[in-house]
Amino acid sequence: MREPRHSDPDPPRPADAVRFEHAAVQVGGRTIWSDVNISVPSGEFCAVLGPNGVGKSTLVKAALGLVPLSAGSVTVLGQPAGQSGRRIGYLPQRRSFDPGLRVRGIDVVRLGSDGERWGVPLPFADRLLPSRRAARERVAEAIEVVGATAFAGRPIGQVSGGEQQRLLIAQALVRRPSLLVLDEPLDSLDLPSQTAVAALIARICREHGVTVMLVAHDVNPILPYLNRVAYLARGGAVCGTPAEVITSPTLTALYGTPVEVLRASDGRLVVVGEPEAPARHTDRHGDQARPW
Repeated sequence: MREPRHSDPDPPRPADAVRFEHAAVQVGGRTIWSDVNISVPSGEFCAVLGPNGVGKSTLVKAALGLVPLSAGSVTVLGQPAGQSGRRIGYLPQRRSFDPGLRVRGIDVVRLGSDGERWGVPLPFADRLLPSRRAARERVAEAIEVVGATAFAGRPIGQVSGGEQQRLLIAQALVRRPSLLVLDEPLDSLDLPSQTAVAALIARICREHGVTVMLVAHDVNPILPYLNRVAYLARGGAVCGTPAEVITSPTLTALYGTPVEVLRASDGRLVVVGEPEAPARHTDRHGDQARPW
């Protein structure tokens, strides 16, 4: 993405885009996780992994300042969580678009910059809102970055799931963020779409220097691109490179029960032995178990 034309220079990048130190979260009096230490260096692609119900989405919401910590600290882009504002692009868990929805893809992307002004443009808007023209340019640019130009003018309900996800990623990119936070962006997509969207996210990270923090159930589509993994289980977490974290000794220690990590003949990782393993969990959108 090109550099902004009408904004102040970005502040210097901290060494870690996201850093949790001895962090804990309680919800309804119940501790979700505690003594969590996670660091995501600037410009890296990090996956947040773990079985259902361990607090992966809670972790990213804590990074966004949407969920308060009960102990410890979290800094994001060098500031306390919740204070980095427009420097973060956030894609929450996948929304379902009705096939009859007539809102165009480009309008969905535009919500990333001016959602509060949805509707008919104001008269003399370019004069009253000098940044509006630049915002239109950023929308077109984000759509181009995700390869959605050919279908952005179509109703969002009439494009494929993978195309919808590209448009939603473009929405998160409109503000040219330094950090992109994605909560299960591959969920519900078929395997070819997962592969394509994973490659797209990795390219954005690599070519545009955007730090990526992505929540996933299945590590395999993103495994070739990852720099770092944060794995949550049993109220705690371990963080490091995939080769350090996704191993039998590391996951055995994290779960406190024997766990074995196997590599299938096609290169996919399969985790055997952990309670409610992501390798064998039941997909919430169907009843088929899938490899991890």
